[in-house]
Amino acid sequence: MLAEIATIPLQIDTPFAGELFLFGRLLFGGVLAFMGLNHFMDLDTMAGYAEFKGLPAPRFSVVASGVLLVLGGVGIVVGAFPVVAAGGLAVFLLVSAVTMHDFWSIDDPEEKQSEMTGFLKNVYGAGAAIALLAVGGTAWPYGLGIGLF
Repeated sequence: MLAEIATIPLQIDTPFAGELFLFGRLLFGGVLAFMGLNHFMDLDTMAGYAEFKGLPAPRFSVVASGVLLVLGGVGIVVGAFPVVAAGGLAVFLLVSAVTMHDFWSIDDPEEKQSEMTGFLKNVYGAGAAIALLAVGGTAWPYGLGIGLF
């Protein structure tokens, strides 16, 4: 029975759907790119936090994650390499949710709540990136249309 179900290609042909898809990409990708820029503007503080969380090579990790966030976010916004951008962001957000926001190991209630909020933000961001990854191989309205896939 499952073999009879055909995949329906992504169709963005309802009124304003293309514009709303672009607006969603601007919000999602723009915020992530801005977060990546923050990695460079506050490198010492972020590297200290990464070291506190036990990341190996904390300074390099902050720089690398900043580059990933900027390039991934811009890729989503402009519709360039969407599979690579969305896939990279999804993996990064899931990994950083677990490694940087381990609320389950914290006793202080306020710090625990703060880390849980960061964890949940990363998880729902990963969900959005996975949704974009699912449509990454299709033509995006108002996108550059360049990619590997």
